[in-house]
Amino acid sequence: MTLRQPLFLTLLFVGAALAVVPAATDTMPLGDVRAGMRGTGVTVFQGMERSEFTAEIIGVLENSVGVRRNLILARLEGGPLADSGVIQGMSGSPVYVDGRLIGAVSYSMGSFPKDTIAGITPIEEMLNDDTGAAPRLQPVSVRLALPLASDSLTTLLPDRLARPGPFALRPGDVNATGLSAADGAALGVQLRPIATPIVMTGFTAAAMAHIAPLFRSAGMVPVVGGALSAAQSLPDGPLQAGDAVGVSLVRGDLSMAGTGTVTLVEEGRVYAFGHPFYNLGAAGFPMTRAFIHGVLPSLSISSKISAVGDVLGTIDQDRATGISGRHGPGPRMVPVHVSLDSPDRGKTDTFDFEVVTDDFFTPLLTYNAVLNTLFTHSRQLGASSYVVSGEARLVDQAPVRFEEMFSGDSATILAALYISGPLTALINNGFEAVTVESIDLSITAHDDVRTASLDRVWIDDPRPRAGRTVPLRFTAQTRRGEEITRTVNIDLPASARGRLEVLVADGTTLAQQERQESGRDLTATSLGQLIEAMNGARRNNRLYVQLRRPDAGAVMGGRRMASLPPSVLDVLGADPSGRGFTRLRTAVVGEWNVPLDHVISGSRVLTIDLDNP
Repeated sequence: MTLRQPLFLTLLFVGAALAVVPAATDTMPLGDVRAGMRGTGVTVFQGMERSEFTAEIIGVLENSVGVRRNLILARLEGGPLADSGVIQGMSGSPVYVDGRLIGAVSYSMGSFPKDTIAGITPIEEMLNDDTGAAPRLQPVSVRLALPLASDSLTTLLPDRLARPGPFALRPGDVNATGLSAADGAALGVQLRPIATPIVMTGFTAAAMAHIAPLFRSAGMVPVVGGALSAAQSLPDGPLQAGDAVGVSLVRGDLSMAGTGTVTLVEEGRVYAFGHPFYNLGAAGFPMTRAFIHGVLPSLSISSKISAVGDVLGTIDQDRATGISGRHGPGPRMVPVHVSLDSPDRGKTDTFDFEVVTDDFFTPLLTYNAVLNTLFTHSRQLGASSYVVSGEARLVDQAPVRFEEMFSGDSATILAALYISGPLTALINNGFEAVTVESIDLSITAHDDVRTASLDRVWIDDPRPRAGRTVPLRFTAQTRRGEEITRTVNIDLPASARGRLEVLVADGTTLAQQERQESGRDLTATSLGQLIEAMNGARRNNRLYVQLRRPDAGAVMGGRRMASLPPSVLDVLGADPSGRGFTRLRTAVVGEWNVPLDHVISGSRVLTIDLDNP
């Protein structure tokens, strides 16, 4: 392949309405495809105009993308392809031989290929894989160890994003017809889906870099895009084979959409891509028309630069052989409102956007949109502090509240991950289906570090007695060496005897200790309990005080029970129902918390001897 030409030279190719899509599409079975056949492909290289290119059939690769998943191997020519090679965004481009549709351009050869070789997904496999609007399977449930702190929530999304690869990895797995077995086997393990460009408008380069690894694992590449100008309005009519099609993920003040090409429109259904978008099975993505600004040539792989228009329908299937959907109304999306207050700069910004409703994408896209908002309008580099509040409203369920503070070099990322954690847990709760109605966030940003460490703790009463209220005092040191002093009044039970223990700790330390004391991972047993646990999660900017005494107790179903008689403990411990019973050696007889305007860390333990004050 020759060296890529500059963008403006590539864009000189604009075919004059060359593409001729058959009015009534006839298809060719894979068994009739032969090496040496020449066909015509259709795609959009610029604007909305469908243009032709040629395809010379090299052979058929059997089992190259899985058992009984085959590809037609072809050499592509025409338009900018000689300089651009296979282009990201042309996935789904239909290829016709003798006026019959054989399939969709969908796979490319590794990196830096010397020829424009592509894999074509057979149309019969695309049609056979379309199951209509099948119900989405319940995802594997998320199990959160209780009690919760923000550390449990900020790590939840990254832990859910591992993906297997379904492609042939060994040459011996690939059978070839029309070319030598050795050549076919070698080519088969090099073919991978043409990367889907994820056009991101309004996103910073830093935000794109954070999400890029998550998308690349599924064959997607974030690229910079731009909105349509007033002079670039798109028609509302139905899509046709060869048209550029968009799969919208985020709409509003921010925009994110994947771009490909329509393969076939038949009986009201639209088939596109020829490979998975994310292989989610049943889906619910807004389907749009796309406008191609042009082709960006690259020595690695070129890409279409696009913008998407209004919603034309719904993509309801995302399968191994492509995506499909129907014209009509779009799916329901989740509206997100973000109010970002920056008192250090004396400004407040508001943002409104919608994210697609999906088990996987709703948490991921909300995370990235919030992260981008903070990168763009707060800080990208350097230490900062964020106070996050708000709620996710649910249909027929109590809302999930957000209330947390983050400070330090990673505060921006942690604040965004904190929003995605509860969403991930809710959508993948394993108890019952959840519909997120809306998300409303208020974030206060400070351009400095607001952290403190616990220093001293003492009881300011020389003779503490049962039944009295005693002042507990503590000091903390900020990062700048400033001292914070607070007092919390502790009520000593009138029935208390002997020694009491006072534990003073930050939220994360306390939650970790409580989980260790339980002796096992306690988890929610219902959706209501999960929501309650998330709303009651230990906060970073609060210091917690627990008054404890030696006592026989237990944890049952995620709840602590104190002062249980031995007979009751024996009965509960012998219960075969498996309700999460764990014996405890101490009982919490009182708990208090002190809100701070700093992220606090540290812990201390005091002992009160009521018999010998």
